Amino acid sequence: MENEKQPADDKDQLTLDEVRQQIDALDAEIQDLISARARLALAVRESKGELEHAVDYYRPEREAQVLRAVVARNRGPISDAEMLRLFREIMSVCLAQQEPLKIAYLGPEGTFTQQAVNQHFGHSVQALGVTGIDDVFSQVESSEADFGVVPVENSNQGIVSHTLDRFVDSNLMICGEIEMAIHHNLLTKARSLSQIERVYSHQQSLSQCKHWIRQQLPEVECIAVSSNAEAARRVRHSPDAAAISSQSAADIYGVPVLFARIEDRPDNATRFLVIGRRLLTPSGDDKTTLLLAGDEGPGALHSLLTPLARHSLNMSRIESRPARAGRWSYVFFIDVDGHAETEPLKTALAEMQEQASLTRVLGSYPKAVSNPPVSAGDVDG
Repeated sequence: MENEKQPADDKDQLTLDEVRQQIDALDAEIQDLISARARLALAVRESKGELEHAVDYYRPEREAQVLRAVVARNRGPISDAEMLRLFREIMSVCLAQQEPLKIAYLGPEGTFTQQAVNQHFGHSVQALGVTGIDDVFSQVESSEADFGVVPVENSNQGIVSHTLDRFVDSNLMICGEIEMAIHHNLLTKARSLSQIERVYSHQQSLSQCKHWIRQQLPEVECIAVSSNAEAARRVRHSPDAAAISSQSAADIYGVPVLFARIEDRPDNATRFLVIGRRLLTPSGDDKTTLLLAGDEGPGALHSLLTPLARHSLNMSRIESRPARAGRWSYVFFIDVDGHAETEPLKTALAEMQEQASLTRVLGSYPKAVSNPPVSAGDVDG
């Protein structure tokens, strides 16, 4: 047929050298554009005057808007996750030209929380590993760190109660959330399972892999430690021991992965919170976390939540924690769609204030932008 497409002649095909020349030209153009973006970032900084620290220039709500636009523009062949990763790093480098952000996280090096820091802020930050959730809060409260990252819940093991309890006494705000897929690996220098006598890991990881352990290592001793990274550190010189830990920890501490993805639930995921010292302005697609307490009695909680229903606001989560006001009294942590400074949530909050003995906005922040999958980790960090 006349309109049937004919194979291209050899002379119409680009040679390998020609393809490489085009790649080189594009690389030079991309580099020039990145440099131009960096210069504009400096111009934005200069337009804001002489502020003291990098955190004074950082706008998480603006970053969320940029990343949403990246996903909306993407037409492949690079996946949304990888495109987001590239742009996060570009923004991280541009922000850190004069001074990097300081981010406290639940350490030590190699924990899942450190991976969450890098995934949310990029690698051009100063990551400060500390030993506990209290320490993360203290670092941010004292301005030793600009932001902190702490685990708040696991999809299978539930809430991290200590993180929620810490907000009761702290004036810090929630400035972001990070959702990450979780996969556990068995790290060991043993050549086979029969050589393993002990398994170290965080208690959460041991729980999330208990069926695999029962089937594959029924006779071994399971020892809970402070983090998965600590587990990897302990077994690096012990060929009769193993750790349940992340690929990152395996690389850092030089312990091979004998079995990958040993978690009992393939949909295992952890949510982290970014904590800071100020309430963010609206980004256009936000979530608000509230701390509520009201009078006890029949229908008390229903009355507290009625304004949300009246204004057709979606409540995505509610958790109760013991209050310090007295025995069997509780406070409630609630996630609701919207920003505290925009309608209709603004009006609903005013109505809730009228009947609650305590109503605090713990933060209004951008909803998590889809994150690239991570090979390993757990709720410990």
